[in-house]
Amino acid sequence: MTALPSVFAPRLIAWQRQVGRHGLPWQGTRDPYRVWLSEIMLQQTQVSTVLGYYPRFLERFPDVAALAAASADDVMSLWSGLGYYSRARNLHRCAQAVVAQHGGQFPRTAAELQTLPGIGASTAAAIAAFCYGERVSILDGNVRRVLSRVLAIDGDVTAASTQRELWTQAQALLPSDPAGDDMAAYTQGLMDLGATLCTRSKPRCMDCPMTDVCEARQGGDPARFPVKRRKIARRFERWWLLLLTRDDAVWLQRRPEQGIWAGLYAPPVFDSEAAMCEAVGDRVDGLRALEPLSHSLTHRELQLLPHRLTCVPAPGLSGQWVPLAQALGLGLPAPVRLLLQALHAQPLPQ
Repeated sequence: MTALPSVFAPRLIAWQRQVGRHGLPWQGTRDPYRVWLSEIMLQQTQVSTVLGYYPRFLERFPDVAALAAASADDVMSLWSGLGYYSRARNLHRCAQAVVAQHGGQFPRTAAELQTLPGIGASTAAAIAAFCYGERVSILDGNVRRVLSRVLAIDGDVTAASTQRELWTQAQALLPSDPAGDDMAAYTQGLMDLGATLCTRSKPRCMDCPMTDVCEARQGGDPARFPVKRRKIARRFERWWLLLLTRDDAVWLQRRPEQGIWAGLYAPPVFDSEAAMCEAVGDRVDGLRALEPLSHSLTHRELQLLPHRLTCVPAPGLSGQWVPLAQALGLGLPAPVRLLLQALHAQPLPQ
């Protein structure tokens, strides 16, 4: 629709200032450290979840220098349960790069920000727009959905050609001559529109400031967009977890730096019951099955089958004894934390 480029930005800015979200703890700041931290935490994670992590993280690491100086274990411990742990590793590396390469100051343009570990084009644009007023558009999942509907883009949003088209359209819809904090309001407005009105299912079109210029709305089926023709099959796996306990300690291994739960601490993991039994050798009769757990990942469903054994570890089994109270302060996968919390709540056999 020809009217869209001229009305989109002014309407969005006015809507955000009037009815958009204003009470989130990372709003109202031009501190790139705080904006960056919130953007990384919010990737593929609901606001309600991040609200519990963001203030604790800032209390422990109030600035980029404090985060850069921290140990990887400290960072992973605070991130534990937030998921997508590669974000935490990149967060730590990025902080170290900002301190080592930029004197502790974040670069001021989206192009420069993208050279840092873990900062993609949309995150870089958010930091540059919020903190420095740069005229550059974000394009996260919410924004892709909004633009796909407003423009009725029929291409598969996972395809590179559609991604390029969306970036072009996103830039074309920016405020033509932003003043003051227009870029911050516009950028926040895009986020708010996708998060509160233009949702995946049951979009609230009648409350949307773009309802009369939205092509998907005019077509009568806004929920059809964005189009995703390629579906990724989910895998189902069973993992056997060996909870070795002794006195007030549990045996933990640090997971490899690649793959599921990378860099976190966990009990020994096996892909079959037979492999677990072989690892414990003649102590197999002491194994006690605990309640299974289900754990959902992006493209995988895990059934976790924990078995407890009170003994010294089998020969050749890597890892170390960690007191339970100390273990709960480490970076742990969410289901492992639940298991250890349950153990901590009851006396361990001597």
